[in-house]
Amino acid sequence: MSSRILIVGLNYAPEHTGIAPYTAGMARALREDGWDVEVVTGLPHYPQWQVHEGYPREDGPLEVIDGVPVRRIPHPVPHDAGQLRRLGMEIVFGLRAARAPWGKPDVVVVITPALFASAIVRVRAALARTPVLVWVQDIYTAGLSETGAAGGLVTRVMRAVEGAFLRSCNGVVVIHDRFSDYLRRHMGVAGERITTVRNWTHIAEAPTVDTAALRQRFGWGPEDVVVLHTGNMGAKQDLPNVAAAAQIAERRGAPLRFVLVGGGHQRPQLEELAATTPRFEVLPSVDNDTYAGLLRAADILLVNERAGLKEMCVPSKLTSYFTAERPVLAAVEAEGPSASELAAADAGIRVAPGDPEALVDGALRLHEEWVATGDTVHRGGRRYVREVLSRGAAVRSFVSALGKLRPGLVAEDRAPATVNS
Repeated sequence: MSSRILIVGLNYAPEHTGIAPYTAGMARALREDGWDVEVVTGLPHYPQWQVHEGYPREDGPLEVIDGVPVRRIPHPVPHDAGQLRRLGMEIVFGLRAARAPWGKPDVVVVITPALFASAIVRVRAALARTPVLVWVQDIYTAGLSETGAAGGLVTRVMRAVEGAFLRSCNGVVVIHDRFSDYLRRHMGVAGERITTVRNWTHIAEAPTVDTAALRQRFGWGPEDVVVLHTGNMGAKQDLPNVAAAAQIAERRGAPLRFVLVGGGHQRPQLEELAATTPRFEVLPSVDNDTYAGLLRAADILLVNERAGLKEMCVPSKLTSYFTAERPVLAAVEAEGPSASELAAADAGIRVAPGDPEALVDGALRLHEEWVATGDTVHRGGRRYVREVLSRGAAVRSFVSALGKLRPGLVAEDRAPATVNS
């Protein structure tokens, strides 16, 4: 009989950016490999911070997504993603997820940075003496500190809370070795409890969308050098810096066109900037096929981070960018994990964050190199994805982490789930 794995996380499919694709992808992969996997999750709302159409705010029937049984937990969704409102959403989700039907899982997997929801779920699991594996996609208190969202005292208290929670879990999965180092140095988590499981790309290598038609559809001319940023539009992305770069490009007469695709709580502000800023535009989130096509329709793919971010995250968009085989421009700190990923993949260049002049200069230089070499430089991304960031490697590492918690866990061949399975 297959071992039962219960995954509890706030974000899941059909959200197609951020954490959700990795949680959903791992659940599907484990189910396909014979594990008895079920998911307890929230209402799909990210990155728009609005509940997706068709999802009621009360308990609904059990879903099956790609063969995985999924139970939706209703919760409030804050319209502006402020810290206190997000905290309220997390607590409500955590309390309701802890009261939801679980059955008797062999292991409970919780997903952070929904720290408080995960901590509440951890309490129920402890009462049932069920081992808990926490999957750390972002370091909660590093984010508070580096974005300035909380003062020094609050950050220190929160770091103590986060550290206590992580140490209480039976195992910890992180998405980068930099996270592992941080948890050992600042949170006191024992190294033998930590497993690195790299995120993988969730887009097709060969999209079915006509990229030339996409450029025409969005009004991008052959003379436009499109610099594309995708995903969340929040504080840590510092996207007003990109709008400022567009203003500089306009003054210089440079052919750069800066395009943002996605959603987030800063989107209204950015749309206002786009209305008055030539060479700067904001597009809504798109489906996966269109997204994959846009990555290849652009000339340069952009990662833009707030100055000072050195520990808190590895942008999930990088894995998709690398697969697209377009040069990547990263306005990030040299000491951060985004810069190290870019260098390891040999997929682009880095410029200083928070400097729109450097962003314009970097985009022009990168495009000139790309054209001058016949598209032969900065093409290591796809190789890096296949060798380091493959889903198969991630699943093997994740199964290894599960085995550390409870030796003897087994998978077996099983039919896809149905609502009644």
